[in-house]
Amino acid sequence: MANTKSAAKRARQTMKRSLRNRSVVARLRTMQKTVGSEQTANPEQIRALISAIDKAAKRGIIHENAANRRKTRLNKALVGAK
Repeated sequence: MANTKSAAKRARQTMKRSLRNRSVVARLRTMQKTVGSEQTANPEQIRALISAIDKAAKRGIIHENAANRRKTRLNKALVGAK
């Protein structure tokens, strides 16, 4: 339990942010599974996933290097799908 008002506020903010971030990460994971599970990769889905990864990295939800690594792998799949 927080000892001060400001510590209590920071705890509330952290809970809200972590809940929001968790939902974004779960959405990314779901999108990644749908793209990976299909035999032929759908270019529109791959582009949507790359956009979502960019947005998550911009907000600091996932690390920028991790986002770049994921996007590189998706771009390889996109080129292979053509």
